[in-house]
Amino acid sequence: MPIEHVNYNITGINGTLWAEIDGNYPIYLQDQSDCVFDGELPMVYPMPPGSTDIHVTLGDQELSWINYNLSYPDALHQTAIGGWWEIYSVLPNVSGSFVLKIHYEHPLETINDSYLFLYDLNISPYLSGQSGNSTAYFTVRMDANATDLHVYTAPPDSVASQWKPINYTATTEGTTKVVSVEMYSENPEVSGKPLPGDLVVEFSVADQVPELPAWIIPVLAVSVLVAALVSVKNRPVFQFAVEGNI
Repeated sequence: MPIEHVNYNITGINGTLWAEIDGNYPIYLQDQSDCVFDGELPMVYPMPPGSTDIHVTLGDQELSWINYNLSYPDALHQTAIGGWWEIYSVLPNVSGSFVLKIHYEHPLETINDSYLFLYDLNISPYLSGQSGNSTAYFTVRMDANATDLHVYTAPPDSVASQWKPINYTATTEGTTKVVSVEMYSENPEVSGKPLPGDLVVEFSVADQVPELPAWIIPVLAVSVLVAALVSVKNRPVFQFAVEGNI
């Protein structure tokens, strides 16, 4: 059963809220014959708009990556807040289990004077008869001047009026607001219920965005992942949901 632990720290840089993400992904391959070529695993990974300072690391080796959409401009990863571009990389010498790390930074989106961010759960490729459900635990840390907080589930093909509010708990640690959310997903082919979609957190700020160093360390622990295949130059690609220790 896939299990995700996602930790966000959000703060201000130059008057805008940013998130810095360091994701650790323990990966377990169930069927290597379908997705691994001589120990190499092609991968695409969606990126929020404005993402920068991107690093992909396997063990102690930093891997190269390219903008997948330069070659395939129509292959955007669809979310409820728009299409995300994707990076493409090849993970060498993989077998059984391994740990992948991905680092990037991006500004939060603003809509009607509110900030929002989306976590692309993208869990459907990883649910199967052997791995039929998944739980994602989110911890969001932000400055306590955040107001009018809302948390939703948002299927990729939905609009804001169709998003479903979900329960969360909120506490404070000094000047920091800590929001905890749990999302549970079941394989629709087994449960007969649609997947909840992605996580969207929306909020306002009561005063000027604080000028503090921004950092975010999402950690996604995935116990079992099943590869999702797409074609890249006739080669299957493993598509992450962040999309993992993020």
